[in-house]
Amino acid sequence: MSIRVAALAALLLTITSPARAADAERPPEEITPLLLRVPEAPIPFNGSDGRTHLVYELWITNFSSADARVEQVEVRGGDTTLATLDGAAVAARLQPAGRRDSTDLLESGATGLLFVHVTLPAGAAVPAELTHVVQARIKAAPPPMQQMTLAGGAVQVNRRPVVVIGPPLRGDNFIAADSCCDATRHTRAALPVNGAVHLAQRYAVDWEQLDGERRIYKGPRETLASYTIFGKEALAVADATVSSVLDGEKEQVPGTFPSDISLAQADGNSVVLDLGSGNFALYAHLQPGSLRVKAGDRVTRGQVLGLVGNTGNSVAPHLHFHVMDGPSPLASNGLPYEIDRFTVTGHAPGTAAFDQAEEHGTPLAITPASPPVSASKALPLDQSIVSFP
Repeated sequence: MSIRVAALAALLLTITSPARAADAERPPEEITPLLLRVPEAPIPFNGSDGRTHLVYELWITNFSSADARVEQVEVRGGDTTLATLDGAAVAARLQPAGRRDSTDLLESGATGLLFVHVTLPAGAAVPAELTHVVQARIKAAPPPMQQMTLAGGAVQVNRRPVVVIGPPLRGDNFIAADSCCDATRHTRAALPVNGAVHLAQRYAVDWEQLDGERRIYKGPRETLASYTIFGKEALAVADATVSSVLDGEKEQVPGTFPSDISLAQADGNSVVLDLGSGNFALYAHLQPGSLRVKAGDRVTRGQVLGLVGNTGNSVAPHLHFHVMDGPSPLASNGLPYEIDRFTVTGHAPGTAAFDQAEEHGTPLAITPASPPVSASKALPLDQSIVSFP
């Protein structure tokens, strides 16, 4: 080796050695054909079952050149597995972006939202961070790699204080329809609004009311007055400022959804309250001409805001209620809330049974809570039968 060549080799060794040392400290690179992320960190809250719940969406993007099938997802808090979704659970909860059906198969380039609901054991501490382990079959990978296990989607649990409110209604036999945490109509209503995906209805509930015969309505289905909840008073859940009011929308004929509703009319006659600390409450589908407040008013807890109706995108009289992180009923994200005091008197079998009772006016099968459960600072879970003081 000539002196010139030897000197050049020594120079290269001097330049490259630190880089190689740095490479040794980095974890090895690996192809991750599924990309995992959680855009909205979950906020722990107390449910009417007395347990702590975490509700959020795990976004899964298939960055491979062919289909990928998600076969299992584990949710972990530290070293503890908090929940395991098998193939059937994934297929029921993974919703491709822009669609309302669910599947366990993601096409090349597709993103799906996996709707996750973790219920912690009684007395368990809330973990500081959640991570996810996904087992998937990647069609485009070489045979040894087609069955892959990937970890990711780490997210810090959001310890934002949950707003505690009063009841939005007064009386007995209210049913929390399509409420948190596994009903699909609200919890999965992800919408692209103003250039971003929002899920304002993540914790929404449609309050309906049963009569003494456990019917949602008695009489002609198309008649508003047949419905037990029609005309009931919608109440301010806290001392608050009225953020916005919409009035003048006509009542819809019960039994079918209207076909000519614009985005601005979807909530019908509605009120949004600013509860403070970044919490806003929406009351939707109120009777025309029944609203008793205007934007800018200060209201007190229990004050009547309007009467329950069937305006906007509604198939039957009910009070749609949810809490969100902004004043827009659509361009915001849903927040959990806890009602300070109510009684759970029973539970309905599920959404299918509720829909049947609402369609035909038949009695709804109820499993009584024996004895009734006095709930304190809790969110009424789906299909709970509730009495408010």
